[in-house]
Amino acid sequence: MKLPLSWLAEYVELDELDLETLAKAMTMVGLEVEEIRRVGLPMPPGEKHEFKYTGLSWPADKFVVAQVDEVMPHPNADRLVLCRVSDGSEEFIVLTGAPNLFEYKGAGPLAQPLKVAYAREGAILYDGHQPGRKLMTLKKMKIRGVESSSMICSEKELGISDEHEGVIILDGDAPTGMPLVDYMGDAVIDVDILPNMMRDASVWGMAREIAAALAKPLREPDASVEMSGPPIKGRAAVEIKDSELNPRFVLGLIEGVTIKPSPYWVRRRLNLAGMRPINCIVDATNYVMLELGEPLHAFDYDVLVKRAAGGVPTIITRTAHPGEALTTLDGVAHTLDPEMELVSDTAGPLSLAGVMGGMESEVNPDTVNVLLEGASWNFINVRKTVSKLKINSEAAYRFSRGVHPALAELAVRMTLKRMLEWGGGQVAQGLVDHYPNPPEDPVITLSAEWVNQSLGTEISAQEMAEILTRLAFVCEVDGDRITAHTPPHRLDIGEGLIGRADLLEEISRIYGYDRIPARRLDQPLPPQMVDPGLMLQETLRDLLVNLGLLELVAYRMTSPEREARCFPSGYDVPTEDYIEIKNPISVERRVMRRNILATMLEALEYNRHLDQRLAFFEIGPVFLPVDGQVLPHEKQMLSIGIMGLRDLPYWADGEPAWMDFYDLKGIVEGMLAGLHVHEIEYRRAEHPSMHPGKTAEIVHAGKVLGVMGELHPLVKVNTELGDPPVYLAEIDLDLLLAASRSLFDVEPIPAYPPVLEDMAVVVDEAVTAAEVETVLRKGGGEYLTRVQLFDIYRGKQIGEGKKSLAFNLTYTAPDRTLTDRDVGKLRQRIISLLDQELGAVLRS
Repeated sequence: MKLPLSWLAEYVELDELDLETLAKAMTMVGLEVEEIRRVGLPMPPGEKHEFKYTGLSWPADKFVVAQVDEVMPHPNADRLVLCRVSDGSEEFIVLTGAPNLFEYKGAGPLAQPLKVAYAREGAILYDGHQPGRKLMTLKKMKIRGVESSSMICSEKELGISDEHEGVIILDGDAPTGMPLVDYMGDAVIDVDILPNMMRDASVWGMAREIAAALAKPLREPDASVEMSGPPIKGRAAVEIKDSELNPRFVLGLIEGVTIKPSPYWVRRRLNLAGMRPINCIVDATNYVMLELGEPLHAFDYDVLVKRAAGGVPTIITRTAHPGEALTTLDGVAHTLDPEMELVSDTAGPLSLAGVMGGMESEVNPDTVNVLLEGASWNFINVRKTVSKLKINSEAAYRFSRGVHPALAELAVRMTLKRMLEWGGGQVAQGLVDHYPNPPEDPVITLSAEWVNQSLGTEISAQEMAEILTRLAFVCEVDGDRITAHTPPHRLDIGEGLIGRADLLEEISRIYGYDRIPARRLDQPLPPQMVDPGLMLQETLRDLLVNLGLLELVAYRMTSPEREARCFPSGYDVPTEDYIEIKNPISVERRVMRRNILATMLEALEYNRHLDQRLAFFEIGPVFLPVDGQVLPHEKQMLSIGIMGLRDLPYWADGEPAWMDFYDLKGIVEGMLAGLHVHEIEYRRAEHPSMHPGKTAEIVHAGKVLGVMGELHPLVKVNTELGDPPVYLAEIDLDLLLAASRSLFDVEPIPAYPPVLEDMAVVVDEAVTAAEVETVLRKGGGEYLTRVQLFDIYRGKQIGEGKKSLAFNLTYTAPDRTLTDRDVGKLRQRIISLLDQELGAVLRS
């Protein structure tokens, strides 16, 4: 938010406080200053500054308030005029082409001189005819035969705004000859309002913080307005359909206004604050919004009477009907959602509640009577409306973050006062104030001992109460205990323990974070509690990274349509019982996921053009519905996904190959070995997302830990994964970690040499290598320390329906060197068992 210094000074006395000191004080209490734009003011003293400064100064001898006494035609140019200007001591002839002076041309001496901003020769200012902000020095020159050395300035030339179509016409009471910097010099402090500081998105809000930080008195807003017109009662009514969406609605009425420009000082402040002046009525609503933080809206009262068929206009706040439409002030037609809150009357919608008004009832140049709205709205509902309609406004910026209903009446009274001063007319007596749902402002009790123990300070209870009082809390002190009543503009103070923490923050930031001493803890640190599950997860992450995988940190939110892509066309995918998000960031993220493989496929799809080899893993929950329960079961899962080249291309190698099933199996085996999960069995399996015949389940101690395999071709066509085969694994993380052993047996390296042997076994096609390995280990007993499959052969030599499995066998004894006779006995035992249990024979 842009804060003009002159506006701030109306609420808190700044004395001779320089900009640098003020900006530092603001930043220390949470009002982060991003930039300071000087509008006429000189740079603060000193060579080094903490903050960024832009803009230019108006030296007193170069820029003054002057008056134009006569506007004369230029003898040689129709688009230029000559002005007789007085700066209080001398008269000058100034040449200008400002179009807003042409109406005075040739009328002789002006009965009411025009007050203007005047720059003398040598002044440095912005070039009004060049794009952007380019400095120029004012020099004497002859234009169309007339010599000119000074200038009547536009707002752009002085750095106030980008307006350069006409010169500034100051208010009539501007003193001729006064240095311009003394009359209207200013600075604009650009403040980043953080979400937890939205109460300060106004001049008064920031003044309150600065007054508290600097221990200065805060001036209260003046809302005293003369209500001399007929009573409003019986001439307007309010009906609130849902007080949760609209806790308060206030109406005021002013009649007989004249739509005209606001006084120049108002327009200048609005420009400095980043808002475009429109007319005295609309400017009054925007001015008070910036002043108090309460957005307001002005209706043409006569239009509302006409819509009510000559009856009493009744303002109705309700949600939109299906298909209802509204054209907002920006000229855009919107089709409304049944969840969107509206301000309407009996004839239909008038405005989007808390966001933007409608065109039909807007204030226009012919408006005479104005009905003024001040209301409060449910910030979540406003936020949803803004998100769905892709519309933003200053009002929505505030209402979507929370505005206390207590501000509505004060803001309406102040706005009526401004309208009366700037546009004339008379204000109707009284207000229509419907307040069905006032919030309960928390009352918090805390002890000074607890605050000091938490902060490491020695602040008295009285000083803490004084700090909170400066922030508008009403405090009572009883010994060490402070009871603080939350002021009616704070929505960020919680109840109970949360409220105590909130007040702790308030005390510490106003006391000064830089004043809190650096101290050692008075008490010993609590004992560290180890979470074995988290430690195992970190071990698992390290293992998978060391195996060449990258970790994904992915959205847990998805959509049923995206998860349905994980199944072949025609597969009966359950779409009910998803956990739905009330305020999703997009339609693609509106439910909690039930399938971790869907997230993995999205990641592979997104990154497939970025690298030729992708290998990812993700650890995270899926959210499964539980019958009879609102909350889902958050099942922790591990997914692995690989695709692309086994090795990146190298000039000395041949054609690189794509990764296959055994690359994935090697990763899984390496992971299981690192977790000391042994005696694993791999079985053929089926999975709707994986290729039939190329899928295996991972079994340990009779429990299926997970499944792995190639992506189903009918699933792959639902994606944009291209040609390379994709391999996936889906593992139950809880079962995997439960099978992991934190303590495991360690054996010394054998001191005696091993005996190595190759054995090729012919078995039926249906017999698996795992079954053969089990028999080999059974026959070899404790001396057979390693079994490794190294070849599979099928051919005429071994017969149809048969296959040959070749194994490397390693025999080792811990206490001696095995002899040929020892190994021979083991070999015969193995051959016998192979025949008995599998019908297997040695390949000759």
